[in-house]
Amino acid sequence: MADLKVSEMKDLTRIERIGAHSHIRGLGLDDTLEARTVSQGMVGQKAARKAAGVILQMIKEGKIAGRAVLLAGQPGTGKTAIAMGMAKALGQETPFAMMAGSEIFSLEMSKTEALTQAFRKAIGVRIKEETEIIEGEVVEIQIDRPAATGAASKTGKVTLKTTDMETVYDLGTKMIEALSKEKVQSGDVIAIDKASGKVSKLGRSFARSRDYDAMGPQTRFVQCPDGELQKRKEVVHVVTLHEIDVINSRTQGFLALFAGDTGEIRPEVREQINSKVAEWREEGKAEIIPGVLFIDEVHMLDIECFSFLNRALENEMAPILVVATNRGITRIRGTNYRSPHGIPIDLLDRLLIISTQPYTEEEIRRILDIRCEEEDVEMSEDARELLTKIGHETSLRYAIHLITAAALACQKRKGKEVEIEDISRVYSLFIDVKRSTQFLMEYQEQFMFNEVPDQLNDEQMVEG
Repeated sequence: MADLKVSEMKDLTRIERIGAHSHIRGLGLDDTLEARTVSQGMVGQKAARKAAGVILQMIKEGKIAGRAVLLAGQPGTGKTAIAMGMAKALGQETPFAMMAGSEIFSLEMSKTEALTQAFRKAIGVRIKEETEIIEGEVVEIQIDRPAATGAASKTGKVTLKTTDMETVYDLGTKMIEALSKEKVQSGDVIAIDKASGKVSKLGRSFARSRDYDAMGPQTRFVQCPDGELQKRKEVVHVVTLHEIDVINSRTQGFLALFAGDTGEIRPEVREQINSKVAEWREEGKAEIIPGVLFIDEVHMLDIECFSFLNRALENEMAPILVVATNRGITRIRGTNYRSPHGIPIDLLDRLLIISTQPYTEEEIRRILDIRCEEEDVEMSEDARELLTKIGHETSLRYAIHLITAAALACQKRKGKEVEIEDISRVYSLFIDVKRSTQFLMEYQEQFMFNEVPDQLNDEQMVEG
């Protein structure tokens, strides 16, 4: 019975979703930008990771903007993983916008508008502003409530002190409500924004740490502020140009950000915002942070989109464009011309191309070890070897998909760890692409709308 309770608690605490790239924490580079063999969830692809690290370093130093990078390689060689690693390594302040090439055609707006919005999501503006705050330790709060309800508004006084001075402030109804909402009591260190009236509780004063015998783990102790009670503080906000566009494009723009229904934004609005941001930059109030726009499956874009990208990259406020594709020499969408990666030659000329190599058997093994740990699956050594062999002969993605399926098969037979029999069972239940293709070739006559002739050349297979 005790065991049952423990397992239930474990399930409740683990509510984080596990995604295809949730194990990636960064690019796995050292201080000299050399790629470690296994680090931060990244395995292998040392040359590609090092190249991405150099680009990343230039982005962080703000030395490049309007550049484009192409991640090219076979399916399942970690192109999206490298882009995710770049996003994690950049941190929270640098904007990172991500989209798939096919998204542009499914939105209820023109292709160029969708790309413009994506570009502006990847450009951040760091806005600096000075605000006056009152910061001190609460000595005493007095709130006078009227005897008859509704007869008069509540009034009160709060006494705040620093190490150098002490002052009594009169409180109005709004301030009393704000203090009550934050549950402020004597001994708390608070900060009040003079412009907005927002009250922030910074913690509890060390001098009052012995007031109670026991306190919750969330109680934070801070020193009593020194100097003047009223201080000027510089506040920094980081917003993207797209957020500023949406807020200024309509009356309920702020709500549209949360709803996601931004619609098309007029060019006049963008021009006004660009001139205002340029004005702030000259005054030193704001600075531009060029971020990263990652477009996966870039071969899905058509010739119009590629022409737009060519022009957009020349803009002075352009982000770093990172695109990925798994295509070889193929047709450019919207034309009858063929080109490497399905991208026009003039745009390819602007791209720094990073190629990814197929994983070795040893690297597949290490990736599967990381995924087993991420998915909380115990697996025997023999089962891991078999899964590595399957991954090497079929595809890495197929092998990763089998981990959770094998864990469920093991759970069904009440086993402690995944064995070879569990892997074999799920391998027979879920077939890979090669076996599926072989099955279709053998039984093609029994399927509807079969158009595959007996003899196929490679080109017909690709186009079919």
